[in-house]
Amino acid sequence: MTDVRLPDPLRAALDAIPGDRHAAIDLSSAYRAMRPSSEAVARQSSAAAYVATRMPATYAALVTALSEVAARAPAFMPKSLLDAGAGPGTASWAAVSTFPDLARITMLDSNACLLDLAGTLASASPDASLSGAERILGSLRALPFAGRQFDLVIASYALTELADAAIVAAAEGLWKACDGVLVIVEPGRTRDYQRLMRVRDALFAAGATIVAPCPHRLACPLLEGDWCHFSVRLPRSRAHMQAKGGTLGYEDEKFSYLVVSRAAVAARPAAARLIRQPEVGKGEIALSVCGVDGLATRRVPRRDASAYKAAKKLDWGDGID
Repeated sequence: MTDVRLPDPLRAALDAIPGDRHAAIDLSSAYRAMRPSSEAVARQSSAAAYVATRMPATYAALVTALSEVAARAPAFMPKSLLDAGAGPGTASWAAVSTFPDLARITMLDSNACLLDLAGTLASASPDASLSGAERILGSLRALPFAGRQFDLVIASYALTELADAAIVAAAEGLWKACDGVLVIVEPGRTRDYQRLMRVRDALFAAGATIVAPCPHRLACPLLEGDWCHFSVRLPRSRAHMQAKGGTLGYEDEKFSYLVVSRAAVAARPAAARLIRQPEVGKGEIALSVCGVDGLATRRVPRRDASAYKAAKKLDWGDGID
């Protein structure tokens, strides 16, 4: 399982924010109940609780998804970013860590408390594109900059806050603002995965090309009741543990994601993807994979030393070429 750490400047900035244990508990309850941030984060104390409890996990999921973009489209070097539904700017931090050539960042969010906090955190970054990011108060339902396009557009845990009837139109609006790669990351829940598949169909109809995690444009082969999601492990700082009332020094974040691109972006999807944690038995490793031929279980025997060694290095979510 991948282990992702916050960059030092962001960790220091987060640790400097005063904590409110009660606000953090209330926010965790709101997240599990799928309440939108417009309701759950309505004042500065709840905004601070949000960054303490949710930002580290969100950052880890985003870095994982963006690393796949870098792997699948190695020539893609974005100069501009739209962080749509930016919250405290988590996607912007993840994008800067993945794409050092970023020069212009625009953060858009409908929550003034979170957007103000995004500015405070960004000021701690040594990266000029992040510390000088443009911040716009506005909604995903009607992007307030008609005609502008960005090399990279990221919607991070943002569509999950919209009603079912609004998600496809919002995703299509983001696609119109995208001149290169669109990345959508959502909670790893059944409901969010099902909605993401609706978005996937709409974006394909609009001419999008798949980058990840799917190795194909075919309908998802998973059976009803199952859903495609992945996991990333992040270490908890002392402040993070206190905010969440946890005792473990780590947290596992489950997430689903979708990456599509314009045809001009040279992207090569994986031939197959590992959609479960590998199962290591006495004499073999069983790999559950999704590929162009659908779902399959690949069994790698120990006696095939080189293949077995390679299989032991694979992790849930890895692409297989």
